[in-house]
Amino acid sequence: MSVLPLVFTSGWASGVNAYAVILLFGVFGATGVSDQVPESLQRTDVMIVAGVLFLCEAVADKIPYVDSIWDSVHTVIRPVAGAVVAALLAGQSGSLPEIAAAAVGGSTALLSHLVKAGTRMAVNTSPEPFSNIGVSLAEDLGVAGIISFAVFNPVAAAVIAGTLLALGIVTVVFLAARIRSFLRRRARRREEKRLAGAGV
Repeated sequence: MSVLPLVFTSGWASGVNAYAVILLFGVFGATGVSDQVPESLQRTDVMIVAGVLFLCEAVADKIPYVDSIWDSVHTVIRPVAGAVVAALLAGQSGSLPEIAAAAVGGSTALLSHLVKAGTRMAVNTSPEPFSNIGVSLAEDLGVAGIISFAVFNPVAAAVIAGTLLALGIVTVVFLAARIRSFLRRRARRREEKRLAGAGV
C-alpha cells in the first residue's frame, strides 16, 4: 500500500506541531501499535527531545504574541521536520521515493504552518487571552487525533487533513485584513521601542 496518504497527513500535522508528530510516531512504533514507524523515530533520545520541545511549545503556543514569535522561529523548523518525517516514512515502506516524499511532506507542512501562523496573528488581535488557549488546545488535540487515525486509516486521515488545510487557507484569506492590522501595530511598537532606545 502506498505511504503517500500517511506522508501527506504527517506533513499537515508537522506544520501545526512537529514535535507532537515525532513524539506520537515514536510512541506508536515503540509500543508496537504500528510497524510503519522508522526505527530512528522510536529511539529513546529522539522521543525525549521531542517530548521536552512539545512541552515548551504547549506553553509558548498559549501565550498571546509569544505564540506568533514561536511560529516565526518555526517557519523553517516545521517544514524541515515534515520533510524528514515523510522521507523516513517512505524509506520504511519502500513504496514512494524518499525525495518525492520529502517534497510532499515539507511543502504540506509549510502550507499548514503558514495557515497556523496566519490564524494566530488574527487571534492575537483579540484583547483577551482565552482564545489563544482554546485555539492551541484544538490544534494539539487535532494533531493527536489525526496522527492516531492515520496510523489505522491513512487514506481517510489524508482526506480530513486535506479538507482542514483547504478550510484553513480560506480562513486566513478571509482574516487577511485583521492580520495586516496586527502586523502594522507590531511594526509600530517596534519603531516606538527603537525610538525610545535611541532617546528620541
